[in-house]
Amino acid sequence: MSTMPSRQEPEPYRPSSAASIGKSVMIKGQILSREDLYLDGELEGTVELQEHRLTIGPNGRVQANIKAREICVIGTIHGNVEATDKLEIRKEAKLIGDIRTARIVIEDGAYFKGSIDIIKADVSKSPPKEAPRQMAATASGPATVASGEMKR
Repeated sequence: MSTMPSRQEPEPYRPSSAASIGKSVMIKGQILSREDLYLDGELEGTVELQEHRLTIGPNGRVQANIKAREICVIGTIHGNVEATDKLEIRKEAKLIGDIRTARIVIEDGAYFKGSIDIIKADVSKSPPKEAPRQMAATASGPATVASGEMKR
């Protein structure tokens, strides 16, 4: 008999105040929520939680485009994902689709197939910086480069 304590995996984030969809529930359609959501069942459609957290539990199987402030994936997602703050893909998770987020964590062992677009934080909340001195080229045509000084 070993005296070493057994290593337990951390419990998935499951807030008691969040709405919950159990593992025996299957949904086809659209979910719009104004609170955190823990989804451990099956979903086909779209999910939108603009200012809240979505957790896809270990039994969760989602075929949907998802938009939320924060997303934690422990189960499976087939679809595009947009997290305005943070996306976390746990080691047991599988995500197939394109990602758009400000911050991302992909644990060792997680499966991901798609593209990642890192977005910058909302610039309206930060103080204005010095104006750029050059303009970059656009994809549609040649660049115009301008330089100069402003006198008072």
